[in-house]
Amino acid sequence: MAFVAKSRFFAAVATALLVTAGAAQAAASCGKTSAGFEAWVQDYKQEAQAQGVGSRGISALGSVKYSTKTINADRNMKSFKYSFDKFMQVRGGQTIISRGKAQKAQNAALFARIEQRYGVPAGPLIAIWGMETGFGSFMGNQHTLSAVATLAYDCRRPDYFRPNLNAALKLIDNGTLAPNAIGAMHGEIGQTQFLPLNVLRYGADGDGNGRIDMVRSKADALASTANFLVGHGWQRGAGYQPGQANFGAIAGWNAASVYQQAIAYMGAKIDGE
Repeated sequence: MAFVAKSRFFAAVATALLVTAGAAQAAASCGKTSAGFEAWVQDYKQEAQAQGVGSRGISALGSVKYSTKTINADRNMKSFKYSFDKFMQVRGGQTIISRGKAQKAQNAALFARIEQRYGVPAGPLIAIWGMETGFGSFMGNQHTLSAVATLAYDCRRPDYFRPNLNAALKLIDNGTLAPNAIGAMHGEIGQTQFLPLNVLRYGADGDGNGRIDMVRSKADALASTANFLVGHGWQRGAGYQPGQANFGAIAGWNAASVYQQAIAYMGAKIDGE
């Protein structure tokens, strides 16, 4: 009888391990169409729990839908392949510089506080702010969690977006992100378009109200951007043009070389260099 009992025990353990492994494998899989998305989301809840996501985040996963618009946008990022001059023309570089100078004057005290705290001058911050959302005028129209979940499921870059999905769920857990939040095509959040993982890592309370609001608080968004640059090697007092010490921190913001060059150029013009 003891042998039979042990056999049944080990059989049960083996079955449990197979079930767990099957769920993990399902969560780790990816897809190229919407066909398997809903099943993947259900399986992913177990993975999210294992990564420390709480009940609010897990519940929010129930509202996500496959975003065809996000996939289309991810496949058609043509502007990053343009020449510098064409990129500046398409992205309205001269308008960003002109409006950026006005923003610097209007928010002089804010930018002085940020530079004192982080060592990052106004120019590159304003260039990023203008490039990303037109100084907060358009922050996207997609359901943030659905966008990130779609990219976490998609086979193109799942290893990059799954940590961002977990981060988005944790931001929902702690109240920083609403489950129905609206943002950009890739799930970017707020006035300078932070991915969720970067909000967790670098989000800063720039207005001193005790919370981080990347959407409604330009102070939070800009302080967080400065904190991101510091986290990517920004050195107080060093230059940020190509070949200078801080250009690498700008490269950390966006991998496209033409974007990096544009931020450096516009930042210098805004700073009056």
